[in-house]
Amino acid sequence: MSIPSRAALVDHLVRTRIAGDVATPRDNNLSHYRALANGDRHYWLGLELGDRWTDEQDVLAVMAERCGVSDDPEHRVGQDTIDPELTVAALERMAARLRKAVAGRERVLFATGHPGGLLEVHRRTADAVRAAGCEVVAIPGGLTADECMVFQFGGVAVLERGASLWHTHSPAPMAAILDGLERDGRPRPDLVVADHGWAGCAGQRGVDAVGYADSNDPALFIGEAEGTLQVTVPLDDHVTDPRFYEPMTNYLLDAAGLPV
Repeated sequence: MSIPSRAALVDHLVRTRIAGDVATPRDNNLSHYRALANGDRHYWLGLELGDRWTDEQDVLAVMAERCGVSDDPEHRVGQDTIDPELTVAALERMAARLRKAVAGRERVLFATGHPGGLLEVHRRTADAVRAAGCEVVAIPGGLTADECMVFQFGGVAVLERGASLWHTHSPAPMAAILDGLERDGRPRPDLVVADHGWAGCAGQRGVDAVGYADSNDPALFIGEAEGTLQVTVPLDDHVTDPRFYEPMTNYLLDAAGLPV
């Protein structure tokens, strides 16, 4: 597979609306920032934010800095953005953490709450670190969370119900995995690569965590700002064709020194 240059990847991200003018509207972004500030734990994605982020404008400032949304508080409807340069810079930070994992032959757990968009990104990354000598953590069998099954598909932990993979923001599936590993007397992962509540829960429990997040999911960016998460990559996490993420994944793996 071809590996894009940095400039070519930026162009691709904008063209496919993974970044740039993304599909998530401004009013949706602001409503999620407000909900987080008002203490709605659905939007905390497994993090414990206490009373540190009760001002919606503080949340907006972090999102402008780390995701690239408009910093204008009067911009309330219409188009919003993700800065593709911030996306690529975060991918490079994630690649550095993956290089560290490979150098230390670490145990790495992959998980996604967005299987319709990001499952293949995680699967390919899992295959690459396994080929480089890392252990991709196998989760315990029989786990449940949120009235669903927690299992692995292609080395990636997902939530399943009714023979379908479920979109979830919940931290409960990751909590079930970490608790299950402890019950079995197995070590927890050295690194979690995930998104949504899977990443937030891992980081909150003290596991090194890197993840992907959309412009309407501010918690993981706050987690990175506070040091609970190591990296949060800003992107639209469900574009019209999951194949659009292939050049991004190629760039990430190549930057990490992993097979593409």
